[in-house]
Amino acid sequence: MAIVELSEAERARRNQGVAALLTVQLFFGLLPLFGKVAFGCFAARAVAGWRIAVGGVALGAIAAALHGRRFLPERGDLPRLFLCGLLGIVLNMALFLEGLQRSTAINVALLLPLIPVFTLLVAIAARQERFDMPRAIGMAVAFCGAGLVLFERGGRIGSDHLTGNLLVVANELCYAIYFVLLRPLLAKYPPLVLTAWVFLLSAWSIPLLTGAQAPLVPDSVTRDAWWAIGYIVIFPTIFTYLLNSFALTRVSASTAASFIFLQPMVTVVGALLWLGEGLPQHFALATLLTFGGVWLVARRPAARPIAPATQRS
Repeated sequence: MAIVELSEAERARRNQGVAALLTVQLFFGLLPLFGKVAFGCFAARAVAGWRIAVGGVALGAIAAALHGRRFLPERGDLPRLFLCGLLGIVLNMALFLEGLQRSTAINVALLLPLIPVFTLLVAIAARQERFDMPRAIGMAVAFCGAGLVLFERGGRIGSDHLTGNLLVVANELCYAIYFVLLRPLLAKYPPLVLTAWVFLLSAWSIPLLTGAQAPLVPDSVTRDAWWAIGYIVIFPTIFTYLLNSFALTRVSASTAASFIFLQPMVTVVGALLWLGEGLPQHFALATLLTFGGVWLVARRPAARPIAPATQRS
């Protein structure tokens, strides 16, 4: 395949996209650390409620201001957008935060690379991508690595760590289905518009997530917990979705997805230095198997990426 030389302007745009993606991985990688601080006062579901409420208002306002009439989706797309909101926002955030509360930040970080594997499995089931043996081997290897993390406490079903790890895996499966469902809509709408609408169409869940057992404002909240909530709703919620949308207009979707491998590094280093967490059993082997398996999957793309609407317009 011939190498395409980029112009100076194209190279600058690509570098801007790479810088945005690096910032996104930093913000997301620190989310489990600030989440642990917030859990000192806030229930996991309340943290999810804060993210949905603030994210919906901020992203909706910004998308409407930037895109004007293009912000309004077609009526026929609303059911799909609602389902995307349920899977990619409500269940994704609630399961992730509930899992993080019950497990360790390092365990959560080591399970993150399964997202591309689950996405591939769902895409194959939806016939968006094809199945081949090398990628099947990669998936099997990645799951072996994840299994070492899932059962790092000996596999006791009553273990809080095991429960938390399984909730994180369920969150990743929901996110994979969300991504496959959302993919066709990228051909019609700018990424920021889609993100804003899946947030807005998730607002119905806030009263269900919060309440007497998980109030948005508990009776007693420390200053550190408020700082943690502020970080979570501003940086890994609002800014990261804005930066991801910005990056998708400058790099391919596959390039953007590959940057997720940087998140575990940020989380593991932060958890060791800040939270004082210990490394799980078989850490090196689990990391090698998980990342190696995902690399086997990611190195053989099977479907032409859909360019976001903002790239083609």
